[in-house]
Amino acid sequence: MTAPTAPRAAVERAPVLVDHAKLHASLTGLFTGHGIPDTRARLAADALCHGDLTGLDSHGVFNLSRLYLPLLESGRCDPRAEPQALTDLGACAVVDARRALGLWAAAEAMDDAVARAGRHGVGLVSVRGATHFGCAGFHAVRAAHAGMIGVVASNCGGQRIARPPGGAVAMLGTNPLSVAAPALDGHPFLLDMSTTVAPTGRVRVAARRGTPVPAGWLEDAAGAPVTDPAAFDRGEAFLRWLGGTAETGVHKGYGLGIAVELLAAVVSGAAVGPAPAALEGDGRPHGSDDGIGFFLLAIAPEVLRPGADVAAATRSLFGTLADCPPVPGGEPVRYPGWREAELAAERRRHGIPLPAHLHAELTALGLLGGSVSPR
Repeated sequence: MTAPTAPRAAVERAPVLVDHAKLHASLTGLFTGHGIPDTRARLAADALCHGDLTGLDSHGVFNLSRLYLPLLESGRCDPRAEPQALTDLGACAVVDARRALGLWAAAEAMDDAVARAGRHGVGLVSVRGATHFGCAGFHAVRAAHAGMIGVVASNCGGQRIARPPGGAVAMLGTNPLSVAAPALDGHPFLLDMSTTVAPTGRVRVAARRGTPVPAGWLEDAAGAPVTDPAAFDRGEAFLRWLGGTAETGVHKGYGLGIAVELLAAVVSGAAVGPAPAALEGDGRPHGSDDGIGFFLLAIAPEVLRPGADVAAATRSLFGTLADCPPVPGGEPVRYPGWREAELAAERRRHGIPLPAHLHAELTALGLLGGSVSPR
């Protein structure tokens, strides 16, 4: 199945540049207007803007009216929730988020993990009862900024999006995983990935723009490639796992998705995707993303190895990678997180490009007044 020709309106309307500081202030005001305390509203705005600053536009303000405002307006998210520690063993804790907005709740949990790692060398905070947290990398990189290694994983609660290889029914979420660490100055290592080839947000962004997705992202019920992104929400296409097919290593992405389910949901007691209720599905995505689980781990090598110059080791590791000669005519060799750091710096200086339809949507919500310019 191929993608249809993009609608004329989707290809002719130029993006609009939006000032980051003004966008952040508008989002903060919107969240406080929904009852979220000011400090946490600013943190939620940080998390949401991270997607647009780093080029992960499927996890930025694109999700505001599609995900976060419905969560708040429906009561599925409690704007004034106060997460509660259920178990605290010093180096690790289990926390009930109590339906708090995941954008700030996951960040606070990672900061807690960092504090625990500063005392014990490792800090683990396992969270249940959570809601969608945006970009996993936003939370993982908080540990890197503290000079530590951060690991973050999240399941999708009771929502099932992807089918097991060879299975006829969706049972698992896209189950993101992120690892971050200090690297070269201003350019932390930051791996932020779904365990499916692409997250649902990127498919929906492509559908809204009227552009095809690469062959390999989606497949039909028989396993044939699909490039029409709108087929996903019509129930005619399914996400593929990293690795693609049995011949190219689909077990790797599928296995990582299960590993995230174990780390994020089984450890914390969150809702599990592949529960018996999953078998009642008709093959298409089903269930709801309530009761999400987070796994947030911070590791402090300098606490575990007193006197070691860990910063020098990481600079050497990533510096050596960056010094690798490229193939003839190729771009300089970089590592995950480099491009994102460069793009974020550029967009802080010059503005964030938003699709015209998204700019209009945010303006209709009362955001962005006086903060935009044509690109």
